Amino acid sequence: MWRRRGILALVTLPAAAQAERLRPVAADGAEGAALVPALRGGGHVLFFRHADTRGENCDITYRVGDRAGQRNISPAGRAQSARIGARLAELRIPVETPVLAGPVYRARDTAEAAFGAARVVVTESLLADDFSGARLDWVLAEHRRLFSAPVAPGTNRVLVGHRTPAIMVAGDAVGGRAFPEGGALVIAPRGADGFAVLGIIEFAPLPGGGFHHCG
Repeated sequence: MWRRRGILALVTLPAAAQAERLRPVAADGAEGAALVPALRGGGHVLFFRHADTRGENCDITYRVGDRAGQRNISPAGRAQSARIGARLAELRIPVETPVLAGPVYRARDTAEAAFGAARVVVTESLLADDFSGARLDWVLAEHRRLFSAPVAPGTNRVLVGHRTPAIMVAGDAVGGRAFPEGGALVIAPRGADGFAVLGIIEFAPLPGGGFHHCG
C-alpha cells in the first residue's frame, strides 16, 4: 500500500526500462544468466524484496517491534530465503558484509535466513513506507544513497527491504508485477549520477508466487 508518492530518485534507467516495466527473470534462465557474470565481478547492488508472505495476515499495527501485528514471511518464504543464500554461493556471487536489512520482520527474517543473523545488520534506512511515518522522505533518501554509493569491485552490496520504497525511488519501471517477493533489483551504482537498474532477478522463484493478497 502506498500512503504517498514521494520524491523519485535521480536515476538513469535503460531506454527499455523507461518505456515499459521490467520483468523478473530467473537466474537459471538464459536472461538471468546474462546478469550473473556482472554480479560475479562485483561493484553492484542487489536490493532484495523480502521473501514470500502468501497466506499470512496483513499488517495491522505498523509498529516495528510488533511481530504479531505485521505480515510475516510464510514457511515457503523461509525456505525461499535459505535457497537465495545458497544459490548466491553456488553461483559464486560475492556478498559484502554486513548485509543490510530493514527492521520490519519480513525483511529482517529474509536476510537472516538467507545469510545468517551474524552477517546481517538491521537498519531503519530500509524501513517499509507504511512504517516510516514522518520519516518517509529520510527513508527514501537513504534508499537512494544505498543504491547510488559506489561498491568496490569483487563484492556486491546486498540490501533486503520492501517493494514500495524501491518503486518510489526507482520509478514505475519496477512497479506493477515486475518486482516479486524474493526477487532482487540488480543495480549499477553511479555515485553522484545516481544509479541504473539493470534488471530484476529471481534466485529462488516459487511457482505461482511473488505477490500477496494485502492491499
